[in-house]
Order: sequence, then structure tokens, then C-alpha cells
Amino acid sequence: MRTIDVIARKRDGLELSQAEIEAIVLGYVAGEVPEYQVAAWLMAAYLRGLSRAETFALTQAIVRSGVTLDWGERQPSVVDKHSTGGVGDKTSLVVVPMVAAAGVPVAKMSGRGLGFTGGTLDKLESIPGLQVNRSAAELKAQVEAIGLAIVAQSAELAPADAKLYALRDATATVESLPLVASSVMGKKIAGGAPAIVLDVKVGRGAFAQSPAEAHDLAATMIDLGKAAGRRVRAVISPMDEPLGLAVGNALEVKEAVRLLHGEGPSDLLAVSLAVGEQMLLAAGATADEAEARDRLLATLSSGRAAAKLAEMVAAQGGEARVVEDLSLLRRAPLVETVRSPRSGFVVDLDARVVGETVVALGGGRARKEDAVDHAVGVVFWAKPGAYTAAGAPLFDVHAVDGAAARMAAERILQAYVWGAQPPPRRPAVGEVLA
Repeated sequence: MRTIDVIARKRDGLELSQAEIEAIVLGYVAGEVPEYQVAAWLMAAYLRGLSRAETFALTQAIVRSGVTLDWGERQPSVVDKHSTGGVGDKTSLVVVPMVAAAGVPVAKMSGRGLGFTGGTLDKLESIPGLQVNRSAAELKAQVEAIGLAIVAQSAELAPADAKLYALRDATATVESLPLVASSVMGKKIAGGAPAIVLDVKVGRGAFAQSPAEAHDLAATMIDLGKAAGRRVRAVISPMDEPLGLAVGNALEVKEAVRLLHGEGPSDLLAVSLAVGEQMLLAAGATADEAEARDRLLATLSSGRAAAKLAEMVAAQGGEARVVEDLSLLRRAPLVETVRSPRSGFVVDLDARVVGETVVALGGGRARKEDAVDHAVGVVFWAKPGAYTAAGAPLFDVHAVDGAAARMAAERILQAYVWGAQPPPRRPAVGEVLA
């Protein structure tokens, strides 16, 4: 078949066969289909959409482009976790060691931040010495040895996804539900974990802007996973305001470590517990959510979860003392406290504005090749529901200099909305799908 004919069929809204989709994807990885034709195909798929059958075929092609890890009979309960991305979302740094400390091995491939959403790998790399690049064999060996790993996607696992994602980012075709779903599940299926839990964010600071979009994305990914023989669950959690109080790589590591030591914001704990419960259930380790929650909370009170994080950091070449001494993390040259311009209840704080501001400070990237300053960011004193008096501390800006701090202060003040009454209480976690 000719590639141009496949592009034309998708351009005209026709459904492609599995063979046609594999010819595009596997041909691209093999260097047989030029990038400009794949870009044209992606735009056609973005505009015309993909059917469930096409989405499954694309997912399978991504998996087939590389190797698939086989955990064997010794690790039947290995679980993977994925978040669709948000602002201040350091959940993986909390939930992965909690679940591992509860006796369920976790093999997680993570990504870097792009645009206004943060990336787990960037957060981990704010820990001195920590390495996220591991081969498939090294990932498997680490999980078998200590029960957990958070690493970058290996070139051996789903290489088509890395190539397609970079091209989607350069061609304005990122925000497509079937392309997102196949990208996520292609990596997860290639990772080989028999159980997968998805944290699907919804709101201004997320890909899915409405509950209906989030539900559709979660349901699509669950279907893709189940069709590949995986046990898949999804938690839908709001992302209209930042999760937790810290946004910025090293600052989020600090907040996650404090939570593992029993000191942290309630919304971050709630989301971490909800995702962790589903991970234990998907792995078959507990009978119900109540038992799962008790086991997870016990890992916090006993210190086992914090110890597991230190063990993982050491295994990946990092400075494990960070888990007990947060001063070892990089600090920004300037920390400026911004005070509330008025009295009243905080009724809103736009997560997207906050995320974009942290990127502007240098804490994220607009392009994949951009460098990241791990020390910069924002820490909030007041979020929606809190009462602030005029002149009281509102948030701290961690910046490289005064000009950057002033820029961030002006932007984030515009993200705040005050009112005479507190806003309705927003649940930290929404629907759970299985």
C-alpha cells in the first residue's frame, strides 16, 4: 500500500485497517515512512478522529514497535501508575513508595514536563545524583530487588510513542483523545505490568477540561488495557487548582517527602490514598478500599514509605539522605513572600495560570530540548477555602532574581479570586472506574 493513499483515506474520514495503521507507525520507526507524511497523517487523525478499532490498532502498533517486558510468575502483582498530568501533581512521589511499602511491587515509567504541566522525571532529577534513564533489564532488576522504580521510557519500550509524541508536539496534534489514550496505554502495555491504575485529571489545569471528557478518556484507556489482557482502573481527580501547596520540581519533592513523614496538605494525601487504594485492588493485594487505605496509612505512620523512597533514590544513584535532610535539595537564590492585597475568602486559584508562571520562571519547558531550573517555583500560603487578611502572606516565589519574582507575583495574583463567602467544598477525588 502507498502511504499517501492511507493519508488520503484518513483525510476523507474513512476508517483505517490495522494493517494500514501499522504500515504508518512501524514504517516511521524503521525509517521507511518520512516524517512529513506521518505529520500529515497525524493531522488527519486529529481532525477526523479515530474509531475505537483504529485507536486499539494504533496502541498495538506502538507496543509492537519495541519489546514488551515479561515479569513472569514471580511478579504477578506488579502494578504501574499513570497520571494524565497537572499542576503540582507530585502524587507518584508519594503513592509509589507507599504501595511498594505495602508489599506490592511498582514498575513505573514516567515522563517529563511539557507546557504548563509538570513531569515526575524532572522532579526526581532535582535530587542530587539521581538517574532516571534505565534499560528495560535494569528496570526489571531494580523492581525485583527492592520493589519499586520510577524511570524514563526506555528506547527498547514503545519507541514509536517517543517519536510520535515529539512529532505531535511539533505539529499541534497533542490534544486528541485517541492519540493521548494510545500514547499512554502503548507505553503501559509495553511495560508489562499486569495491573495499571490511571489518575485522570480534569479541569483548567488538565488535558480533559470537562467531567465528560475525563470519563471518556478514562473509559477509552481502560478498554485498551483490558483488550490487551491488563487489569485497569482509573481515578478521576480535579485539576482546577494546583494539587498541594508547592509547584516547582525541588519544592514538590520537599512537599512529597514531608507527606511521607506525616506532614503534608490534605488534598495531596487524599489523591495519593485514592490512587494507592486502586493500585492495591488492581494488584489483588486487598479485598476492599477500606483495607487498602489502612495498609497505606500504616506505611506512613511506621516510616516504611519514606524508607522505600530513600531505597529507590539510592538504587538510582541519588543522594538518599534527601529523604531525611531536605536542605540537600537545590534552593533558588531569591525567595520573595507576596502578601494578600485584600481581605476575604479565596474562592478560586487558576491552576493553568500557576503552571504557566512556573514555566516562565524556568521550572518547566515549552520545548522538549529546553533546560529546567529545578529550584524555582511557588509555594502557597492560601488556596481556595482559606480566609486571608490584607497584608497576610499569600504565596512565596522562588526565583533566580527580583525581575523574575516580580513577573511571577503579578501573574499569580491575577489567578486568585476572592469573595465574601467561602466557596463550596470541592472533593479531592471524583469518580472511580474499573
